[in-house]
Amino acid sequence: MSEVSKEALWLTIAALGVGTYLIRFSFLGFLGGRTLPPGLLRLLRYVPVSVFPALVAPQVLWPPGTGGAFDGPRFMAALATLAVGLWRRNVLLALGAGLGVLFLLEGLRRL
Repeated sequence: MSEVSKEALWLTIAALGVGTYLIRFSFLGFLGGRTLPPGLLRLLRYVPVSVFPALVAPQVLWPPGTGGAFDGPRFMAALATLAVGLWRRNVLLALGAGLGVLFLLEGLRRL
């Protein structure tokens, strides 16, 4: 594997920063002062609900810490998070339940 020069690294970081800024500006700059149609606003409410599971699912199904092998404590923590989230409709309580189950099962595994 070859080493990357400092100039190339900083040029890449700057280009990614400018690209990210332009992507965000394209939405906020052009639509910031306008009201969006009610149908689009209704659809935008589901973005966080769909993004969070998409970020978490690979960590549960193919955790890098285990080399991609199934990990029971992570799976049980995900199930606990889902169950408490559906039951209480509270994100923080659901995340707390999942963390509690994960820490408990990881602690029991180390005994």
